Amino acid sequence: MSGLRRREVLGAGLIAGTLPLMPPAVARTASDVEESPLLHGLAPRDDTPWALPQHDPSRLLLDEGWRFHEGDVVVPPPASHHETYLSVKAGNARGAAAMAWDDSDWPVVRVPHDWASAQPFVREANVSQGYRPRGIGWYRRTFRLAEADRGKRLELQFGGVATACQIWINGSLVARNSSAYNAINIDITPFARFGEEDNVIAVRVDADALEGWWYEGAGIYRHVWLARRSGVSIATDGVHCDPRLVDGRWWVPVTVTLESVEKLARTVTVTAVLRDGAGREVARGEAHAQVEPLGRAEARVTLEVGNPALWSVETPTLYEVEITAGHLDGMDLRRVPVGFRTIRFDAEKGFFLNDKPVKLKGVCLHQDHAGVGVAIPDALLAWRLARLKDMGCNAIRCSHNAQSEAFYALCDRIGFLVMDENRVFNPAPENMAQLEWLVRAHRNHPSIVLWSVFNEEPMQGTTQGVEMVRRMRAAVRALDDSRPVTAAMNGAFHDPVNVSQVVDVVGFNYYPGDFDRFHAEHPDLPITSSEDTSAFMTRGAYASDPAGHVITSMDKEAAAWGATHRDAWREIARRPFVAGGFVWTGFDYHGEPTPYDWPTISSYFGIVDLCGFAKTAYDIRRAQWIDDRPVVGIAPHWTWPGREGQEIELLVTSNAGRVRLRLNGRVVAEQDCDPIMGATVRTIYEPGVIEAEALRGGEVVARAIHRTAGKPVALRLTPTRKSLRGDGEDVAAFTVDCVDARGLHVPTADARVRLGVVRGTVLGLGNGDPNSHESEKGNERSLFNGLAQVIVRADAGEGSLAVEASAPGLRSARASVPVRQVSPPPALAAALPRIVVADWRCSPAYAERPDPALRPADGDNNLWAFVRTPWVAADDTQPGWRILRGVIPARRALATRGGQLQFDRVAGVAELWIDGALAVRKGTPDPAPMTVALKPGAREIALLVRSGPGVPSGIAGAVRVTTN
Repeated sequence: MSGLRRREVLGAGLIAGTLPLMPPAVARTASDVEESPLLHGLAPRDDTPWALPQHDPSRLLLDEGWRFHEGDVVVPPPASHHETYLSVKAGNARGAAAMAWDDSDWPVVRVPHDWASAQPFVREANVSQGYRPRGIGWYRRTFRLAEADRGKRLELQFGGVATACQIWINGSLVARNSSAYNAINIDITPFARFGEEDNVIAVRVDADALEGWWYEGAGIYRHVWLARRSGVSIATDGVHCDPRLVDGRWWVPVTVTLESVEKLARTVTVTAVLRDGAGREVARGEAHAQVEPLGRAEARVTLEVGNPALWSVETPTLYEVEITAGHLDGMDLRRVPVGFRTIRFDAEKGFFLNDKPVKLKGVCLHQDHAGVGVAIPDALLAWRLARLKDMGCNAIRCSHNAQSEAFYALCDRIGFLVMDENRVFNPAPENMAQLEWLVRAHRNHPSIVLWSVFNEEPMQGTTQGVEMVRRMRAAVRALDDSRPVTAAMNGAFHDPVNVSQVVDVVGFNYYPGDFDRFHAEHPDLPITSSEDTSAFMTRGAYASDPAGHVITSMDKEAAAWGATHRDAWREIARRPFVAGGFVWTGFDYHGEPTPYDWPTISSYFGIVDLCGFAKTAYDIRRAQWIDDRPVVGIAPHWTWPGREGQEIELLVTSNAGRVRLRLNGRVVAEQDCDPIMGATVRTIYEPGVIEAEALRGGEVVARAIHRTAGKPVALRLTPTRKSLRGDGEDVAAFTVDCVDARGLHVPTADARVRLGVVRGTVLGLGNGDPNSHESEKGNERSLFNGLAQVIVRADAGEGSLAVEASAPGLRSARASVPVRQVSPPPALAAALPRIVVADWRCSPAYAERPDPALRPADGDNNLWAFVRTPWVAADDTQPGWRILRGVIPARRALATRGGQLQFDRVAGVAELWIDGALAVRKGTPDPAPMTVALKPGAREIALLVRSGPGVPSGIAGAVRVTTN
């Protein structure tokens, strides 16, 4: 280890996101009455608008127009020598990867897309993946490029594909990827076709490949883009902004990696401009670089900033570095959101942000939500993060893999501290490349304060494990030396050889009983709880039923290796040298159904459930983590028919120090309330009103109320957003619940609800029940302990998104959200595939007219040329004949209905034969169109053309096929 092996680990970061800041939470006062703390934060809000970041204006979305086939497409092996020969040649992919493959009966889907989220739950399927079959699937998309795009650098970008995949462009295999979590960036410049020609992307996804022990989904589950850039351009992830605080002033070294697809060397001028949130210029610099043909070069610019406003959890102030790379024939542009902050981990006092102590109040987070699986829309992700922020969370651990591009931009904007985590612990080249991608892609984000190279690896206490970490840490530090490297260890802390000796910050997964001993043995090593708690709760349940796989939400049960929410945080909070903790987990997630298995299909660990509905843990964490306003919570609800006169145990949580409990107006308890442990009160149940008052100095500063609800009489719909963007991308979740005759939430309702949507699309449904096997797609869902959720994407354009809910015996509900007109994100439209005959075999010239049945012998890959239309023979000195042989692509519509074969232009005297029968003769040599009818099932084409001195011959344009 370098100079970072000391009592403090230092870092200073200038890094990313220019979206509007999340406003601070509104202080709660005594006049704020929460009819049900179970519904915390579910009222409509307008502080989570989200549009795709446009920091790279060269990018176009390719999310729409994908054709999808579930299951593999098995192609028989090539039978002949010729087929075998062609099968391994560029552009000659077979089966569903071939350009000419008939995908007309494949349904059209939109990505992000997780086909596993629509699967039924099957007992024989993998338990860790949530009992959902995954399997193999195929995607295809056709698009066209303008002639003006010729000469540009063209890059296809997949945000993430679950899991192992192969990608073809125009019949050539261009990428193999083994991980679901890294982006896949492919230079398709050499393969691209322009003008009227189609470009076809084919993707085979093997989702049976496992990377984790949680639900990982299946398919192209993140966005896809096409970047169209100048021939000399800024590389993807090719800007590194690494600020330094020197003598009280900030300096921003900016390194720009340039790359060229051009044929000549270019001198490029790189300009970097730092702008504040209002767009005002703060600093500017310029540099020059020489970029060789097909080469790379770096340009470096240093900006002197002075004293910028700092990025912090409370005020995540963001700037933007605008980088242009220009030369005589083109220009490329990037905008990199940046934030100024310093970080350090102190071995005695924990974590410091901008030289102020900050306890990491964190959660571990998977990329999974009810109804949509891992294909989480950006707007829903923004809402999920806002839910965490509302309860006082300030840190997120990416468990156990990179998250989506939007996640990091949102964390920058909202103000989260992020532990970014590598997926595969292995320094082999393929895995090291994934780690290096992680750092390059995310190192400009101010939210990131730690890089984690592994989670709970059995080799953590071995010499081999130490050597592996050494190499991975070195790779990280070579790309980013401003943040420390950690590893999430679950043992071996005291072994003679273990990886804590070669990381910058030691991560403890559980083992709070070892905090003090390790600290005493290694007083110079900073530590954090990288994972803790693992408490179990079923949302809305207040008594455990092991036979029914139900666990009380009163914070009484935890995994054997973990602790309750109160006990876990107490151990972290009372030790200043522990930088903080990351609760396992923030949200429930599909898969890993601990402590139960079938029929349980999701976890119980979350502070909130799969839908984001609050468990009792939400109020516990609010009391533990919120220190800028008084809060109070009370559990359970107060609707218990049949329990009149019986004693009920209540858990009251507050950060105010003292609480008073009233039942129907009379005081039944008043006592101190520890902000970590809360206060337990027992009282006799009687219907009415139970009220918890938080007291400071004898004054009521916050209040929470439960009222006894009657029988449900009506449904209610509550959107999470006050308005939506009409860009065709924005999403809102609607909470479905029941109310009684007085309009009170009924926490025990279980009605089965039918839903309808106007000017929108249902993406998924959920209710947070870890044992429910109802479909998460469609238009019906049962309430679970009073709640359900429907996730809806608004149609493009101005209008109103409306959701309607109905259930037998209940009054229906309708809720609408205004949708405002905005420009959609730049996108490249999908094209309807054209049936073309572009690839031909051309015979040598014959002096005499040959037999139209003549064809190359199997294995003759030389006498007959491979040509691609348009193709015209060179000026022949002697008259002669050639045969051009082609194959009509197989199409179901052609096979049943027939069609037409259309030559734009045929040059020379010609005969056209279809399946051995003469179709048409052309008697003049001048280029002219040719059209013939095709019988159903027509396949083989033989075009005989006659050339001569000064007489061109061949196919001088496109050859198309249309169906009847």
